[in-house]
Amino acid sequence: MFEDSKRILGLDIGTKRTGIAIADETLSLASPLHCIEANSHQDWLTKLLKVLENYSIEKLIVGIPLNQHGEEGKDAQRIKKYIALLREQLKFPVIEWDERFTTVQAERALLSTDMSRKNRKQVIDQIAATMMLQSYLDYMRFQKELPTL
Repeated sequence: MFEDSKRILGLDIGTKRTGIAIADETLSLASPLHCIEANSHQDWLTKLLKVLENYSIEKLIVGIPLNQHGEEGKDAQRIKKYIALLREQLKFPVIEWDERFTTVQAERALLSTDMSRKNRKQVIDQIAATMMLQSYLDYMRFQKELPTL
């Protein structure tokens, strides 16, 4: 039924790891998918493109870490370099999405599970990507429910 469905992926690009989340076929629920580690921009791109080969993607949502005032800092500028690489390579939209505080929320959620620090480090980026992608999916669903004037 959903075999040819287009999917949406979310990326939380950290300094060492990139967490990847995926939306379900109905585009209502985000789930952790994968985490990649890379030593260079090219290594990162190669690994990400390998992951993307396994899915029919319609859109990629990339978290931009804005500060509490909604302004871009050094991290946002660093991530925009990755976004530029993606836009050169991909034929579908790459959308920037405010990911403020998702890593903090993910850390709190993982701390509540009593998971070891080592295990938290391995999944925190995936959880943050999931939270960021879920906020995008919720926003899109809310936009569809609003009546047009």
